[in-house]
Amino acid sequence: MSPVDPAAAFPGVVERLRAAGCVFAEEEAELLVGEARSADELEDLLERRVGGEPLEYVLGWALFCGLRVHVEPGVFVPRRRTEALVREAAGLAGPGAIVVDLCCGTGAVGAALLSALPGLGLDLLAADLDPVAVRCARVNLPGRTVVEGDLFAPLPLALRGRIALLLVNAPYVPTGSIERMPPEARVHEHRLALDGGSDGLDVQRRVAAAAAGWLAPGGHLLIETSARQAPVTSALFARNGLLPRTAHHDDVDGTVVIGTRVRPPTPGVEGLSRTSGAG
Repeated sequence: MSPVDPAAAFPGVVERLRAAGCVFAEEEAELLVGEARSADELEDLLERRVGGEPLEYVLGWALFCGLRVHVEPGVFVPRRRTEALVREAAGLAGPGAIVVDLCCGTGAVGAALLSALPGLGLDLLAADLDPVAVRCARVNLPGRTVVEGDLFAPLPLALRGRIALLLVNAPYVPTGSIERMPPEARVHEHRLALDGGSDGLDVQRRVAAAAAGWLAPGGHLLIETSARQAPVTSALFARNGLLPRTAHHDDVDGTVVIGTRVRPPTPGVEGLSRTSGAG
């Protein structure tokens, strides 16, 4: 295998990326040239990217909160706006807190929270329905438990009433809006990680209905949503015994609704859903 000469390869890679319509051709070229271990591998990576495959799949990782997060084709790629979810969680976490990253996707949210608070000894568990996402999360959360299944269904029953932070980046794109998403998302990412139902809030309804039964007294449910959907999400929280507030982070255009458990849950409400994470 012939090695890559970065200086010689870079201009040609930029030119081909620009011709393919890549807006940030120079930045992408630098990443692709840096990732390739040989000229043949660079050509393979470049062909995949020019063919429309998301850059993160081509590289095998996404940058999130300063971390390189392992990704595989089909899994939801962590977005920068989700950094708002991590920031809000970091402000609420206490020493030894039990944290669940629900609909975890790649496990990026949990990994970033652990990285941000290394001295707190957080007890973190992650869950997702998509087996590809679970496989990625197990890479990104070494030594942590990652379970596969529908929302709360795979969680150990011993966690009921003990979770301090329940972090959720569930799908919240309305079904009718998916076709207007960029092709890198709607063509390559699993629809399960995007489709939130007719108004985008189907999964949030089910999470909110069951969350109080899993949260410790004073525990918090944090859900990423859109600024437009946040008032409805807040109302869902309130109807299910959670005191809501909304936080918006302008720098990443991220919106999070935080609900605090203030009364016992309604008996018999479980809210299970067939859902994969968007995290």
